[in-house]
Amino acid sequence: MKVIVYSSEQCPWCDKVKDFLKENKIEFEVKDVGKDTKAREEMIEKTGQMGVPVTDIDGEIVVGFNIPLLKHHLKIK
Repeated sequence: MKVIVYSSEQCPWCDKVKDFLKENKIEFEVKDVGKDTKAREEMIEKTGQMGVPVTDIDGEIVVGFNIPLLKHHLKIK
């Protein structure tokens, strides 16, 4: 399973997503859209939006800190 979290430094909801993934022992890659122009363009292309956090779970996109949707795509009960 490939998990990417698009986030920015000053985003408390991004931290919540990353903490949730760590608590559930899910490995993930972080792309900082505040510093990385290429990552920002990639996120906008995938989602059509500029807000973070955005989590890409094997191509399934979760916008925001949406626990039920994260659990669904990560297959966590």
